Amino acid sequence: MSPLRMGSAAVKAVSAEALTAASSSLSAAIETGGSELPQAPVGRATSVVTKVGERTSLVGGHTVVALAGATGSGKSSLFNRLVGADVATVGARRPTTSRPTAAVWGDEEAGPLLDWVGVTTRHHVAGAASGPTAKEGKSARARAGLAGRVGSLDGLVLLDLPDFDSRETANRVEAERVLELVDVFVWVTDPQKYADARLHDDYVSALATHDAVTLVVLNQVDRLSEAEIEQCVADLTRLMARDGMPRATVIPTSARTGWGVDVLEQRLSNAVSGANASRARLAADIRQATAALRPGVADTEPKIAAKGEGELVDALARAAGVPTVVRAVERDYVMQAVSHTGWPMTRWVQRLKPKPLRRLRLDNGHGDISVSQADVRSVLGRSSLPPPTPAARAAVDLATRRLADRAGSSLPTPWADAIDEAAAPPGHAMSDALDQAVIGTSLRSRTPVWWRMVGIVQVLLALVALAGLVWFLVLMLLGWLQFPSIETPMWGPLPWPFVLLVGGVLAGLLLALVSRFLAGIGARRRGAVINGRLRDSISAVADERILAPVTAILQRHRETRQHLESAAKV
Repeated sequence: MSPLRMGSAAVKAVSAEALTAASSSLSAAIETGGSELPQAPVGRATSVVTKVGERTSLVGGHTVVALAGATGSGKSSLFNRLVGADVATVGARRPTTSRPTAAVWGDEEAGPLLDWVGVTTRHHVAGAASGPTAKEGKSARARAGLAGRVGSLDGLVLLDLPDFDSRETANRVEAERVLELVDVFVWVTDPQKYADARLHDDYVSALATHDAVTLVVLNQVDRLSEAEIEQCVADLTRLMARDGMPRATVIPTSARTGWGVDVLEQRLSNAVSGANASRARLAADIRQATAALRPGVADTEPKIAAKGEGELVDALARAAGVPTVVRAVERDYVMQAVSHTGWPMTRWVQRLKPKPLRRLRLDNGHGDISVSQADVRSVLGRSSLPPPTPAARAAVDLATRRLADRAGSSLPTPWADAIDEAAAPPGHAMSDALDQAVIGTSLRSRTPVWWRMVGIVQVLLALVALAGLVWFLVLMLLGWLQFPSIETPMWGPLPWPFVLLVGGVLAGLLLALVSRFLAGIGARRRGAVINGRLRDSISAVADERILAPVTAILQRHRETRQHLESAAKV
């Protein structure tokens, strides 16, 4: 179907499927946007979605056109001229129209549609409206480039509305109510009131997105000369362009003489024959509602991830006591290394020293560097790590605020506020989650092979020293008992018993010192491994407790933006 030019713009063909899809997208945007979208536009958009559903459910191909204007503009007279009968009341008393009046062309039943619009006064037009036969009408037809008979108006539902500037509040409210439901607007004004601020500011400008279903009629031009008509039409066209309708076509008419009415009839016939005006109006409503909601979302969303939020993980690790645990792991590693590689005669001293991990309730009590989360919870429910210091808590607050600033700085204020709230979970819940992450992290590690090898060597050296000591004692006992002297083997100037005893002791102590140095290096490596595990656990907490809520809000924002973009394409 080709677009039909009604007045200010061509009526773009909108399929029922595209209209339904756009309405669904707008409804989805309202749902995903929630309280973060401005409430007044949300209310308007909700009404539009409801109206689309109700209007498209009505059977029939009628086009509802409203004649709207100020008091005294002659719209009721123009209505009667188009109908061909005195249906609307015309008189000197103002206002003369208090309830909308409908005229229906064609034989198709329009009752359900008018019931939905809420118009009870109805008139069925049996034949075509009488067109002008005067010289003025012929000249108007010629200027418009029209020739021949005006097209059929079958399917037209023409409404004469109460004056939108009526002194009666009920009349104004009724006019505005019906204007929300019609398919095509025909703004009727006159040479005295065509620049009225109420017409332009409250109606035309507010419906600038509906230019494809808008006609402008300058009535009562029989009071003007040809030059004055051209001047008024040019001025009114300029005002319409200022209101957002630069392609507006102004139709000069005279309801009294019929001058230009045939041009208006042709425009209405175009709208009716296309049978697309109702969908065009609804599509314009959707675009307008979408445009009102669009400032409620940004153009893009920032990308955040726990792995990339080093500052946040650092702050949470500090608050969870990870440095304390890592230091305890390193000290425990050194102690266990000494117990395996130290001088066998002094290893028992290590048993008297307190175990660093056991003091933090991160040791199972059997000497293994491990933790059973079930055992810890059954006894205490949490570790014995000291609570975070005020400085650590402040660092967490600062990190979460900075994260919220990065995530919400480019978003509208309601979304940024929601991100601020999501990035700051309750303190006790976060502390418990961090503590459980620490005690749930495995601190188990393999016993290094070199510990066993050095331990075996230490045992051999101890046996060597013991053999030398026994040899010495045997020689001393034999000398004390005055047995014949036994020749003692020598290693150079030193007797072998002395070499074995002193050499075994010195070699064992030297090997213990070397092992202690190597244990320090291994402890730092083990600390780095455990620190990585703990930071991974802390990152998981950050993901679950902070990043996930923030990401969920950003995802809602993305979906809302995409739904609005989809709705705006109708």
